[in-house]
Amino acid sequence: MRSLVVNCGSSSLKCGLYAVESGERLARGSIDRIGASDATLTCEASGLRESRALETKDHAAALEALCTSIFALSADAAGSEEILAVGHRVVHGGERFSEATLIDGAVEAAIEELAPLAPVHNPLCLRGIRAARKLLPRAQQIAVFDTAFHQTLPEAACLYAVPYDWYERDGVRRHGFHGTSHRWVAARTAARWPDRASRLVVCHLGAGCSTTAILDGRSVDTSMGMTPLEGLVMGTRSGDVDPGVIAFIAKRRGLDIGEVEGILNHESGLLGVSGLSADIRELEGHAAAGHARAELALEIFAHRARKYIGAHHATLGGATAVAFTGGAGENSPSLRSRIMRGLDGLGMFLDTQANSSCKGGEAVISTPASPVALLVVPTDEEQMIAREVHALVSGT
Repeated sequence: MRSLVVNCGSSSLKCGLYAVESGERLARGSIDRIGASDATLTCEASGLRESRALETKDHAAALEALCTSIFALSADAAGSEEILAVGHRVVHGGERFSEATLIDGAVEAAIEELAPLAPVHNPLCLRGIRAARKLLPRAQQIAVFDTAFHQTLPEAACLYAVPYDWYERDGVRRHGFHGTSHRWVAARTAARWPDRASRLVVCHLGAGCSTTAILDGRSVDTSMGMTPLEGLVMGTRSGDVDPGVIAFIAKRRGLDIGEVEGILNHESGLLGVSGLSADIRELEGHAAAGHARAELALEIFAHRARKYIGAHHATLGGATAVAFTGGAGENSPSLRSRIMRGLDGLGMFLDTQANSSCKGGEAVISTPASPVALLVVPTDEEQMIAREVHALVSGT
């Protein structure tokens, strides 16, 4: 039997086809720029690769096109008949969901109720669920929540210093995100470097960014909060900002709360500071060419990441390792170098040659004498989701 993993983005869709029992990935594919005339489908299976332009009006059409290509390329004659379960990455599960969950009407309603806390993400997750249910009606639909890994946060780390009834009556608390990525990196670190995995700081750096302090495999602190807006500087998200700024700028500019929230989510971060781009690779090119605000954006990004690494180091009572993951964390030696600047005082010694030569793949980028190991560990959220789907359907 097979399982399908579905990960919906705002204008993209990623899928992976897995053997349920072995967990082996049989095929993977993606479609970018859904709804645009220049949408592109890419699919890989059995050593074969397909890439072609296509027009897809929405995520439902994109899922159908991608599944057709995946089944054809993987020579899976049974196609949809073999799909036992579809695992969906769902960003916000609140306090209710601490593990992979079979999706029924109540679960779908809960995901929709949590949409205001993840307005960019949860509605997209629902699109993927509904499209998959229509396309694969015989398969079980399973939600794997980004927030689930962080349900082990202690009260001191997950509660805000606001009136306690805000938590009791309204559920105001920190949830954390990127849980499937942090869990994957923690598992890979434990498998590859078991003597360094007990007190781990993971830095997931991409369009969205977060850090997590992981003690013996459990999340005990994380940078994101009740929504994915808190914490590190991100592509278009501000990360931490004085709450007083929201009231000040709303009054000063005559904006309502929704408008300010939209600016903090979509017009801030690297894009807001640089005025150029939300893409770290592009900003590194502009900075190298002497663009002052591109350089400033990258420095603010690195400064905030450094602060969180130091904070997690303290929370853990001394980290044994710091692991970089995510698109930028795995592939940008210069960004890792910026972030680690000055952290040798905490026993984190970067090997500049090992760092510069590592552009993807698992690697140690610290010096042999470094008390804290510095690692690069590529994430695989789809594989992690597939494992959780297998655990649920097999009862393990």
